[in-house]
Amino acid sequence: MGWPLRWVRGAVTVVAAAGMVVGTGVLAPGAAQSAPAVAYGRTVPIGPGVFYRSFTVTASHGATHGHLVVVDLRNPRVRVDLLTPGAVAARARVSAMADARDAVAAVNGDFFDISEAQHPGVEVTGASVGPAIASGRELKAAVPDGQRFGPSLPPGTSARDVLGITTGRTAYVDQLRLLGSVETDQGELRLDGFNQYALPVGGVGAFTTKWGSASRARAACGTDSARGAPCTDDTYEVTVRRGKVVKTSTTLGRGPIPADTFVLVGREKGARALRALGSHARVGLAHQLRGRRGPLTFAVGGLPVLRGRSPLDGLDDATAATRTGAGIGAQGKRLYLLALNGAAENDAGLTLAELARLMRDIGAEDAVNLDGGGSSTLATRVPGGRHVVVRNRPPGSFERSVANGIGVFARP
Repeated sequence: MGWPLRWVRGAVTVVAAAGMVVGTGVLAPGAAQSAPAVAYGRTVPIGPGVFYRSFTVTASHGATHGHLVVVDLRNPRVRVDLLTPGAVAARARVSAMADARDAVAAVNGDFFDISEAQHPGVEVTGASVGPAIASGRELKAAVPDGQRFGPSLPPGTSARDVLGITTGRTAYVDQLRLLGSVETDQGELRLDGFNQYALPVGGVGAFTTKWGSASRARAACGTDSARGAPCTDDTYEVTVRRGKVVKTSTTLGRGPIPADTFVLVGREKGARALRALGSHARVGLAHQLRGRRGPLTFAVGGLPVLRGRSPLDGLDDATAATRTGAGIGAQGKRLYLLALNGAAENDAGLTLAELARLMRDIGAEDAVNLDGGGSSTLATRVPGGRHVVVRNRPPGSFERSVANGIGVFARP
């Protein structure tokens, strides 16, 4: 049985059975010449506190079909966590990651290192752009803003922006900064990177077992303002096992990193600092991702598009594309996960500004744009099913492997 509908001045207001307002059927006018209109389909419960419904949105470029999951974070039987392929530098299909963790719903997550055409011979890592936290464990920090993939950043935003959930089960959008240091016999070095595919110029980064087995060579390519800038050969790598330097190299390596080991990578000034470490020197590592709130159980990188129910200034309102988004409502206690169909012959897509207004229409107060295009994937269980089913039609009609995703879990 679907949510009851209430007609208000020609707009459809969707109200949950418990009285929760989910959205209005016509978006408030924004920067576009004509405001998008939304028609919702039937509501399908897919778990305690988790609901799915389809919709059709008509915007500046035509009609597009989409899919929406609403999660009530006040329900103690529901939780949200990051889906990963098992390593930062790896990719997998959303449906496979969801089934491996027994999730009832999932969408793709952050933009990721998908191409290195400007750096011939450098391995594509598949690692995500922004910070990532899974089950309370910090997996990685953000690359420099100029090294990210995805749309241009609106003013005041950064590759450090995330959608996160606190230990108190409240969702919010914030920036997570890396605070860290490398303790050596000669003193302390600042840590500029943590399991990220690109380091700032002159920086030192750490790679742990969570990185995976991919090459670390990409960390020395590009600059803080240009992803495609050449790689530097002024690099140095130090392998530390059980607190002691066991290997050094001028070439950045690859391969799995044991749990009792971490690898320090330096470029330019950072390389010179690492060269000063002697063989068998004692080295320690400290790192933390810090935002405005307390500890997070989950965080995924995303491009902010809506803040306090207002679309951000500077959002593109000309280029339509297949989009994935995540929004927060009810003062952080409701999560909206959305993905559009991507068949170019049938679905027109949305601009970033239209996505922001759509998320506001659905009920979000804050929202982020996640990876889109061929990565857009939303999957849910069907009633009585044991596996998720991809609900949207990704471009090309096949499911792309991605860096991470948002998983929704519900106890019976």
